[in-house]
Amino acid sequence: MTGPELFSSLSERFGAKMQERIEFRGESTFVIAPSDLREVARFCKQELSFDYLLDLSSVDNFGFEPRFEVVYELYSMTLAAHLRLKVRVSEDDPVVDTVSDLWPTANWHEREVWDMMGLRFNNHPDLRRILMWEGYPYFPLRKEFPLEGLPSAMPDVAFTSAAPMEGGPFVTEPSTATTKDREPRARPPLEE
Repeated sequence: MTGPELFSSLSERFGAKMQERIEFRGESTFVIAPSDLREVARFCKQELSFDYLLDLSSVDNFGFEPRFEVVYELYSMTLAAHLRLKVRVSEDDPVVDTVSDLWPTANWHEREVWDMMGLRFNNHPDLRRILMWEGYPYFPLRKEFPLEGLPSAMPDVAFTSAAPMEGGPFVTEPSTATTKDREPRARPPLEE
């Protein structure tokens, strides 16, 4: 199925609900409202054979409204076709319905988006942090999050002050040494 055929199939069924359609270099992108996500996703999987969720990610358009986008990269094994769905959500209500019951791999992707960007997924079976610890008050992939990190009040967990960037614990040093010797965790602690 080509891009124009995808457009016509989705437009016939969801024409009034499509916020935007984009065709670029053979890739099809449909921007839909959060309220229509479940219906469109189910149609894409069951009727159009998009049986594989390649990726689910998010974008922070800091300074614009709606601020966030959730991007679903779909692939049809039978048609060898790609499809991208985008859902734009407001900073005031950063909530999208889960698709983990349609594509089980969405479970971990949605947890990562929640953990790093702070977007919630309604009816997710296990929405908890996956990279940061529970109770961590920030979302590190948001654009206002500083590169050096923020202090946390969690003693004995990661850093309790901003992580140093230069010469810090995870910063390698330029040299002619091998990677093993340059790796900071391989160096013995400095004696004082």
